[in-house]
Amino acid sequence: MGAMRLTKFGHSAVRIEHDGTTVVLDPGGWSQRESVDGADAVLITHEHPDHYDPDHLRAADAPIYTIDAVAAQIREGAPDLVERVTVVAPGEAWSIGGIGVRAVGELHAVIHPELPRFHNTGYLLTAGESTLFHPGDALEGPGVPVDVLLVPVCAPWMRVSEGVEFARGVGAARNVAIHDRVFSTEGLGVADAQFGRFLGADGLEYARLSDGADL
Repeated sequence: MGAMRLTKFGHSAVRIEHDGTTVVLDPGGWSQRESVDGADAVLITHEHPDHYDPDHLRAADAPIYTIDAVAAQIREGAPDLVERVTVVAPGEAWSIGGIGVRAVGELHAVIHPELPRFHNTGYLLTAGESTLFHPGDALEGPGVPVDVLLVPVCAPWMRVSEGVEFARGVGAARNVAIHDRVFSTEGLGVADAQFGRFLGADGLEYARLSDGADL
């Protein structure tokens, strides 16, 4: 991964460091607050509390980039954070220090047909020669090749087989598990075995990092 450093901070929270710039994705309530220490920016994919936690955001003074649905939640429940928010739209691209960012996708995966669809936008990051994609709670790829995919492995809105096929479709050489606080240790063992088996057969690497571990 070259000069890009990736650190997992629980569930879907991932910290990316490159050339003196630190970007944190989805530091929600199931992740560690220290994930945001010294961050230059925080990206939030959607409004669910396992991805968005106002107290975690208050633990740093970093700018917050997110979609309008999350900005509405911040205006209503955490107005002290409003001045730090920049609303981004799907397809929009910008830079944070030496890291390029593009917003990808509009909708959360279907949780149940009778529930409303939530908005969700993933983020494609480019740091030097390396690219990384965080889909949030969706199984929609960025439409371009990536080096590292942050792949959901367990959720009320997906089967393990769907996660495997999502990762296969993206085709990233390195796949790092996210959204892994839903299953028990035993269930995660089954999921890890399936991801490892099928992605490994395609020559793709799969890893599920412990909290605080780096790639």
